[in-house]
Amino acid sequence: MRAWALKSRPTGTPVADNFQMIEAADAPLGEGEFRIANSWLSVDPYMRGRMNDVKSYAPPFALGEAMTGGAVGEVTESNNADYPVGCKVLHMAGWRDTVVAGGSNPPEGGMPPVKLPDLGVPDQHWLSIIGMPGGTAWFGLLNVGAAKEGETVFVSAAAGAVGSTVVQIAKAKGMTVIGSAGGADKCAWVKEIGADACLDYKSGPVLPQLRAALKELGKSGVDVYFDNVGGEHLDAALACSNERARVAVCGMIDVYNEQQPQSMQYLTMIIGLRIKIEGFLYPDFAAQVPEFNAGMAELIASGKVKSRETVMDGLEKAPDAFIGLFTGANTGKMLVKV
Repeated sequence: MRAWALKSRPTGTPVADNFQMIEAADAPLGEGEFRIANSWLSVDPYMRGRMNDVKSYAPPFALGEAMTGGAVGEVTESNNADYPVGCKVLHMAGWRDTVVAGGSNPPEGGMPPVKLPDLGVPDQHWLSIIGMPGGTAWFGLLNVGAAKEGETVFVSAAAGAVGSTVVQIAKAKGMTVIGSAGGADKCAWVKEIGADACLDYKSGPVLPQLRAALKELGKSGVDVYFDNVGGEHLDAALACSNERARVAVCGMIDVYNEQQPQSMQYLTMIIGLRIKIEGFLYPDFAAQVPEFNAGMAELIASGKVKSRETVMDGLEKAPDAFIGLFTGANTGKMLVKV
């Protein structure tokens, strides 16, 4: 088994020297255990927080030990009738090529492997539009943000895995959507998948662009802001919010690597406009995942939601793929094909 581990904890943006490849002999299977050969690995911005030795909603990665993350693989050897050879599973023991699961030991990454139902989607989609990123988009927009038909939704990191799915779900549900992405090409793609406007944050400050987009679309302000970025984007969203706007805080990638907190000029807007701000995590909605699976499968089948992936080939590329999340290297979901 080959796996990636943290060699040292990053200061600021992670670099290649923070990672090291480790190896372990393949142990024979015990009672109830089965071996999975990973085919697809997910790298996600939340993993940056786990690289710090601080208390959070997920435990930090231990130095020198295999990291964990979303993965899809196939059972190649089994002592477990529930997971026969050949079945495909979604699990949390990524960042490696093989893993032993089942038995009496706690599951790697805290989540037992889940056999993939036959919904007619490619395996890697279980790490994107019908997996955690897709579910995060669905629950954040419709449950936390309580977005409704006819409302105006602002989405940051709209060319990323979660943001691009939010754009498509919102359009399928009859909302006006303004996205934000870095660069003309990404903005063009965000509009291609349905956004009514897209701000290029690399071309200048976000706030004047957001105000201009709202004016051009004939909208008074933002009803729901889906936050993947934080910082300047969150401040701009507050400045342009309608009364009783909702902010669903999924992530703050803009500040993950910052050593000093960024200033916010428009926090006081929360008071007068009675803005509701709520952070959330995908596991909060575990009981509603079957409902999401059915709803998203319908949107995928209808062509209203499509996945775009940036794929790096080979386990060796996992650190590069992760670091690329912070430099804009991905459009859509960043994946590693083992």
